[in-house]
Amino acid sequence: MTASGTNPPAGGRASVSAAWELLLPVASAPVRGRGRALQSALREAVRSGRLAPGTRLPASRELAADLGVSRGLVTEAYEQLTAESYLRSGRGSGTWVSGSARAAAGSARDLAPRARGVSVDFRPGTPDLSLFPRSAWAAAHRSVLARLPHGALGYPDPRGLPELRDALAALLTRRRGVVADPERLLVCSGVAQATTLLGFVLRGRGIRTVGVEDPGSPEHTALFASAGVATVPVPLDDEGLALEPLARSGVRAVVTTPAHQFPTGVAYSAARRGRLLEWARATDGLVVEDDYDGDFRYDRAPVGSLQGLDPERVAYTGSVSKSLAPGLRLGWLIAPASMTAELVDRKRTMDLGNPALDQAVLADFVSGGGYDRQLRRCQRAYRERRDVLTRALAEHVPGSEVSGVAAGLHAIARLPEGWGPEAEFAERAAGAGIAVRLLREYGTARPADGCVRLVLGYAHLAPADIVRGVRALAGLGRRPS
Repeated sequence: MTASGTNPPAGGRASVSAAWELLLPVASAPVRGRGRALQSALREAVRSGRLAPGTRLPASRELAADLGVSRGLVTEAYEQLTAESYLRSGRGSGTWVSGSARAAAGSARDLAPRARGVSVDFRPGTPDLSLFPRSAWAAAHRSVLARLPHGALGYPDPRGLPELRDALAALLTRRRGVVADPERLLVCSGVAQATTLLGFVLRGRGIRTVGVEDPGSPEHTALFASAGVATVPVPLDDEGLALEPLARSGVRAVVTTPAHQFPTGVAYSAARRGRLLEWARATDGLVVEDDYDGDFRYDRAPVGSLQGLDPERVAYTGSVSKSLAPGLRLGWLIAPASMTAELVDRKRTMDLGNPALDQAVLADFVSGGGYDRQLRRCQRAYRERRDVLTRALAEHVPGSEVSGVAAGLHAIARLPEGWGPEAEFAERAAGAGIAVRLLREYGTARPADGCVRLVLGYAHLAPADIVRGVRALAGLGRRPS
């Protein structure tokens, strides 16, 4: 296979020769697939740069003879790639590689937040993904596929499938004390999308700032910023969100985690819950309740939702990210009636609704009792791991104090004096391959005593790994000489 014509560009002949290896499989391809194989091979040669822009290709008769295929097959390939702008041709001037194509990108990268080069990962926020109920989920999937009508695979109601909204409304009413009207429930891609939807609607109503807990989840700030809404940190006290700073902030919407504050682990007191609702009524405001792990309470029954006390002043959000898996990207939003229509319109323009099949499987899993069984299974496992963590800290890090352990998937550990400064401790932990998060990373406030405070996630770790990790942390307390 050689380049033809006069005065080819420098390297043109070599480019065609180098591309020969890419075209060789065409001759051995099945007869019916040779046309597609030739087009694919030529396309890849141009994309990769092995056929450089300005290279003149052999005449169709010549290439057909070299490859042992029909001339019509080569002609068709040239015409198709010319139509796609990979090649260019002119009457009587031959076929050339155009300059339109650029080299293809490399292989896909994985940007998922995974721990690499870490021996023990104490960072909070992840459940034990090995507890995902694969067999039960697969059975629900098969059952749904067998009976799902063809029409259900079309574009869904942007609020979510009616059967899932019914199942979630019953579940949330029973387990979390939510006032859950299925007509006002939106199925979302987790709490992240629910928060973003609320941000867009609030901004459309002229609200440009929203209060967030300090310390609190940094994700709320990023999500509201994507909707053009700024956030104002509001400090906490022993009972929950501090109301005087909230009033001084001037905001009319605030994000809270009242059942189990993230990251401190505080459960809002009954008095504070009531006064927070009074603030919302007095200011014509909105409380956004992020019920991120409300089902996991170990000392008594879970604290009911704040939304159940005043559904017209509280927007309630939750998901299956902690109970099943964050990769499912399934959650819910129940907002005041006055906001529902705007939220549904925004949801429609954002994604036309969540995947119908995934919704149908979750509806079957919830209504069939599988979700309740999963919650009981997770609660037993996480309570055991919490106990392992607290015992290990008491044994290997004497003098440490643990709080926020009555619920959730993480705990706050205050290490003994002399372990800081915090920045140096964090460097020692990273050097030892231990991934930790300092409490100070979640807010602007700094503890006055200067002690190291860690937010230790334990739900995703096996008991043996928890003990091994605490022993490794204990070693960090001995300063290098």
